[in-house]
Amino acid sequence: MKTLCVYAGSSAGKLAEYSQAAGELGRLLGENGIKLVYGGGCTGLMGAVADGVLKAGGKVTGVIPAALTGIELEHKELTELIVTRTMHQRKAKMHELSDGFIALPGGIGTFDELFEALCWAQLGFHRKPCGLLNIKGYYDPLLKLVRNALDEGFVTDQHAKLLLEGATPRQLLNAFLAYKK
Repeated sequence: MKTLCVYAGSSAGKLAEYSQAAGELGRLLGENGIKLVYGGGCTGLMGAVADGVLKAGGKVTGVIPAALTGIELEHKELTELIVTRTMHQRKAKMHELSDGFIALPGGIGTFDELFEALCWAQLGFHRKPCGLLNIKGYYDPLLKLVRNALDEGFVTDQHAKLLLEGATPRQLLNAFLAYKK
């Protein structure tokens, strides 16, 4: 596990715990020599996780579409910033560079990125872990939806188990480090 992709909100959300956990996850990645790949932004939870990695002396690669650059959204202190033409190219590049995928609290974009990675794992396109940092139960409704899909026969038990979960950055990182392909 050399490089993890983190999907996260570009806003901080309502609870201070979201930003604290994002920063802690970043710190843990940096301290464990795990490189961060993320959306390249400087705001919200995206910025907090990147700052946590950088403060711990780690390496951070941001991947951002050109349409979001130049309007003060891109992080200026990253190890590397890759600019793509489209969002599709951005997601493909993030997949290519990463050994696993973590979703922090976020909105529609975070959900989209998480489910694409999870779907690709289900289809066998990759065997990389996908997980949720379930801060203060943020993802409980999503986990309930996945359980319902399992109960109703739309998701197999094998595929439901592709989604790792941890309530704290340490718990989730430990699950990722123990992950067997």
